[in-house]
This record gives sequence, structure tokens and C-alpha cells, in this order.
Amino acid sequence: MTIRAAIIDSVAPVLVLLSIGSPAVAQQPQKNSHLQSIEQCNGTDRIPAQARIAGCTALINSGDAKPEALAVAYNNRGNAYAAAADYDRAIGDFDRAIELASGYVKPVNNRGVAYLRKGAYEDAVKSFDEAIRLNPDYGSAFANRAEAHLKLNQYDRAVRDFDEAIRLDPNLTWARSGRCWARAIIGDLQAGLDDCDRAIQSGSSDAATYDSRALIHLKMGQFAAAIDDYSSALRLAPNLASALYGRGLARLRQGDNVGGDRDVSAAKLINLKVADEFARYGVQ
Repeated sequence: MTIRAAIIDSVAPVLVLLSIGSPAVAQQPQKNSHLQSIEQCNGTDRIPAQARIAGCTALINSGDAKPEALAVAYNNRGNAYAAAADYDRAIGDFDRAIELASGYVKPVNNRGVAYLRKGAYEDAVKSFDEAIRLNPDYGSAFANRAEAHLKLNQYDRAVRDFDEAIRLDPNLTWARSGRCWARAIIGDLQAGLDDCDRAIQSGSSDAATYDSRALIHLKMGQFAAAIDDYSSALRLAPNLASALYGRGLARLRQGDNVGGDRDVSAAKLINLKVADEFARYGVQ
């Protein structure tokens, strides 16, 4: 099972106070440079991560930012480092943002996502705990903590957090997909199926959602439907070991020994522990 869609809060706008001690003519190139740095640091995911990092670094090193704006710049640079999979630097920047603005909740959540993507799941839970303490209505933080619980095999806790995330933000489609997966594992199959159906009907076409629904069909003995969903997942993510293995099991149970063995073998080449994972899900 991969991390489904943990949410890093989007960049916040940086407002930088420019020095005004020098004459206007001499100041203009510096002002233009600052404005360019602000634009880069405020950039969305459409701007390359390295450009966002450069813009935020220029602002951080300029000495012109007030503490609140500096905290935002560190948060935004942390987002860019996370996008580049440089999680240790991201965590360092989120820590600095938190130090500069103790009530600023976004970097607390974002630090948790960086820990989650790094594989430090207990640390991720602690960060999400703190984000929720600061803002009890933070739906994304509940959903992110649920993802960490999934990685720790704490499925009941994951379901409870997904419940709260969806209550707070009913449009959080990926949380329904995650809850579908958790419910599939604990055996709450019909409720899980409803979650995946709603996620897909809402436009979610990611491999994880099809993989989750396929597991439910597999557990229900609906092998043709399982094969269809696993095949959909594999069209989107051809190396998804859980989908290959699950489709292999479904094919074997339909009597397709050649196709089933081929899928199972391919899955084990990608993930040696995939059979153990399915045994933990209640499927052998």
C-alpha cells in the first residue's frame, strides 16, 4: 500500500518589507529582484521546485522580511524541498517556521507530511497531533494522521481519523479512498465499497482507489470485478505490486493458473513481502 495523497498545505503569500534608506533610483533594481523572489517563493507546484527554493532562499537571506513573512518563506521553501523529495531539509525549514511563528499551523501539518513521506511514521503522528491541537477543525491534518496510522497498521484509528476528516470536509475525496482501504482491511466491506464508489464517482481516478475497491471485491468473492479494478489500477500505476498480486489471486481463483501465476510472480519481483501484506489484510 502506498501513501495515498497526504496533503501539504499550499504556499502562503509572502509580504516582504523592503529597505527604504537608499535613493529610489538605486533601490529600483533591488526592488525588482525582491519582487521576483517573492513571485518565485509564492509559486505553486507549476513552478519548478528549484526555482521556488531559490526565491525563498533569497528572501530569507535578504534581511528585509519581518518574522511573520520569514516564517512563511521557510514554510514555502519547506514545501518546495518536500516536492523535490528532500525531506530532511524540508523538516528543518518547517521547524524554523514553527519557531518564528508559534501559532502558524501550516508548517506543523507540512512537517508531518514530510515525516510521513520519509517513512518516520511515529514522528508524523506527533506533528499531526500538534496541528490538530492548534486547530481542531483541520480536516486535512486528520486525514494525514489517518494515513500515518495506516502505515503503522493501526486501521481502527485510521478509520476514526478519516471519519473526522470527512465530517469536517465532505469534499476531501482522497480521504474517502483512504477510508475505503482501511475498511477493506478490517472487513467493513460494504461501507468501504460505498466509500470507493463515491470517491470514483466524484472524479477520483487514481490507482490507489481502484486498488482499494479491488481488494473489497476480492474479499467478497467477486473475482471478475476485482480483476477489472486491479487492471484499472495497473493502467495508472503499472508497477503497483498490490494490484498485480491481488489480480493474480483473483485470476487463480477463477481458474486462470497461467495468468494468476504470472501476476503473482511479477508482484513478488517488485515487493518480496507482498504475500505477507495480503495475509495481514486477511487474504491468502
